[in-house]
Formats: sequence, C-alpha cells, structure tokens
Amino acid sequence: MRGKASPLLRHGLNIVVTLLMIYPLLWMFSSSFKQPQHIFTDTGLWSDAFTLDNYILGWKGLTSVTFATFFKNSFVVSGLSIIGNLLSCSMAAYAFARLQFRLKTLLFGLMLLTMMLPHHVTMIPQYIIFNKLEWVNTFLPLIVPKFTATDGFFIFLMIQFIRNIPAELDQAATMDGCGAIQIYWRLILPLALPALVTTAIFTFIWTWNDFLGQILYLSDIKQYTVSLGLRTFLDSQGDSQWGRLFAMSTLSLVPVFAIFIFFQKYLIEGITSGGVKG
Repeated sequence: MRGKASPLLRHGLNIVVTLLMIYPLLWMFSSSFKQPQHIFTDTGLWSDAFTLDNYILGWKGLTSVTFATFFKNSFVVSGLSIIGNLLSCSMAAYAFARLQFRLKTLLFGLMLLTMMLPHHVTMIPQYIIFNKLEWVNTFLPLIVPKFTATDGFFIFLMIQFIRNIPAELDQAATMDGCGAIQIYWRLILPLALPALVTTAIFTFIWTWNDFLGQILYLSDIKQYTVSLGLRTFLDSQGDSQWGRLFAMSTLSLVPVFAIFIFFQKYLIEGITSGGVKG
C-alpha cells in the first residue's frame, strides 16, 4: 500500500508545483480579456466582463507606430542573430574540435573565460565603440557581434557535440578528396543538426526577450522591438494601460512557445549530447 501511495504523492506534488508556476501566466492571459477596472478587482481568473478591446487597441499601440512594427523589428533582429550565431559559432567550434593550429589551447581558454565574464563589464566599452562607429540607434550593435562568434556558450556546446562525431568520418572524407571546408559544410553541419537547432532556439529566446541591450542602443520608436514596445504601455505617472500590456505580452509569448514545442526534440538531444564528453 505504501509503495502505491508514493507515486501518487509524487505526481500530486508535481501537479501542485506546476500549477503554482503557470498561475502567473494564466492570470496574465485571463486579465488580457478583462475590462481595465476589473483586472485588479476580480479575484477569479475569469470575468463576466469579457472583451477583445485590449487586443484591438493594444495592437494599434499608444503612438503612431503599431505593434506590428515592433513584432517585425523583433523578428528581424532575432532572425539575423540566429544566422550569425549558427555560422560563426559553428565555424569556431569546428576549428577547436577538429583542426590543429598554434595557440589552440590558449585561445580555447580565452573563449571559456568570456563565458565567465559578466555582460555588464563589457557593456560600456562596447557602447563607446559602437557610438564611435555611429551604430547607435540602429540594429547593427545587436546583430553584427553575432557574426563574430561572441557567444562562448554556443561555441562550447557545439564543440562537445562535434567531439562526439567519430573522427573516422573526417578521415574517410579526406580520402575522398574533401578539404577542411568541405568536411565542415557537408559532414559536420548535417550531423550536428541537434546542436544547431539548440543554438537557434536559445538565440531566438534570448534575443526576443532581451531588454537591456535593445533599450541601450535603440531610441527611435520606429525601431523598437517587442520588449521595448511593451514598455510604452507603462506610464511613470500611474496612467498605465494594463489590459493592453497583458494582451500584447500574451501575443509576444506565442512565438517562443511555438518554437519550443515544435523543436523540443532537437533541443533535448542537443543539450544531452553536448553534455557528454567525447
């Protein structure tokens, strides 16, 4: 009897913890359909005063720029960031995992060191450089660094995955006349698909949710991303549009959930395989 009760107790505890974790999301979702005066007064998740005005008015925005512009900007920045990380980080990982060159160990250690360096330490020097390049108030500071293999986490993830690929395949490809670039493009990249998908997913989520970097470099509202556009619904003097904020916040979560659900198989495989030392 005790053995049967243990799994039930464990599953029951997991259900309770899950409900506690998703309750804020459920409350935000239900509040997006409430009248503004009922958001903080109704105790239940659902209200009889159902309305779609928060989504209609929220999509129009509080200024001359609609929320569609913010979504477009976020997709542009996130999409180009994904392309940059996939190309640059995979090349760097392939070089560290397969090629032999001078100072390889030193450079690998420096790459690992960048993972331990807080972003706030380099934020001011980076801003000074981008300001001198006249890149401030453009998407370039958010996109160009992705094409220079600046994310050490993704490089390390791919290195671990590539090391699990048998080196005999490289030797066979070399005997067939393939060079280092052909091995990288035709052999390593297709076999490292789970690691590439994992990199793409994390890059998208982190870029989509980024607020500090975007508010630091973007000042023109026409270039605002979703995370900055949500801030326009908040007024420091107390006249905040909470209903519209919750409605657009709900819509902003849809791409993140969709990508995670469709690619979770590759995400799990990429993380688990990358964590095994080759």
